[in-house]
Amino acid sequence: MTGRPTLTQRRREATRLEIARTAAALFAERGAEATTAEEIAVAAGISLRTFYRYFSVKEDAVAPLLASGGQEWVELFVASPADLSLREALERAAVASLTPADEARVEMMRWARGLLRDPKLSATWQRVHADSEERLRAALTERCPDGTDPLEIRLAAAAATAAIRVALEQWASSGAALAGPGSPQDLGGRCMRELTAGLRLWERVADGVDGAGGAGG
Repeated sequence: MTGRPTLTQRRREATRLEIARTAAALFAERGAEATTAEEIAVAAGISLRTFYRYFSVKEDAVAPLLASGGQEWVELFVASPADLSLREALERAAVASLTPADEARVEMMRWARGLLRDPKLSATWQRVHADSEERLRAALTERCPDGTDPLEIRLAAAAATAAIRVALEQWASSGAALAGPGSPQDLGGRCMRELTAGLRLWERVADGVDGAGGAGG
């Protein structure tokens, strides 16, 4: 679908995000194990039946919140200047997406820290990570020239997405602040540089083909 989402779609997305914020607050306070789907529904002001129309299990209720950073990262990469190398564009987008721009983002990052420490939410986090990798692979494909080896694109997407995951997990397990050494943006830049170093894709795109070209025509 293209164009502006319908009013119904926007309302559904707003409801999903409200449920996600409510679940995140409860999970951060009590842990996922001690929180029921009914408690999330009551706190969100919806019926339990409505809750299950949006999420099949309570743990998945926080998926939209965990996914928001990955979505922003890929969008920033897509919007990056065409004269930037792919690797530089990825690092800049990663650092920007891991730097909270307002109080709402600060709150989301604080919630994310607690969520990533909760073993009950591990499967949800892994699914979010996999979805983010698929979005990045599609975005990289659009930025690569025709004939680029799909395996090299997939390896680059996997390495770059893993860099974000490792950075966030490391930060969540530490006592580091949201800015400065050990912060998400500090770790994100470092992990991106180290995990994507030496990938053949960067050489392929740099060797005589404009990295901003389409991959599928």
